[in-house]
Amino acid sequence: MPRPAIEDNSRMSLRIRAEDKAMLLRAVALKRTDLTDFVLGHALRAAQAVIEASDRVRLSGRDSLRVLELLENPPSPNVRLRAAARALPRRS
Repeated sequence: MPRPAIEDNSRMSLRIRAEDKAMLLRAVALKRTDLTDFVLGHALRAAQAVIEASDRVRLSGRDSLRVLELLENPPSPNVRLRAAARALPRRS
């Protein structure tokens, strides 16, 4: 039976090759920290970088200029936009 993606406790287990674990333990000793803090600290920084990269939109110079142009000179609303606006719930 597959394990749930998120367990009720705060433990996480993983399989690791012996040589990889030895390398981590050497780095832990050199940093004078423990394995949990070392792995968690690096994993969280990597996770944050991935999240930030996915949250950013990268535009070419041409596309950036197009966005600025549309912001300064927006097109007139078309039929579909007017229909979508009419379909919005009324605010009281």
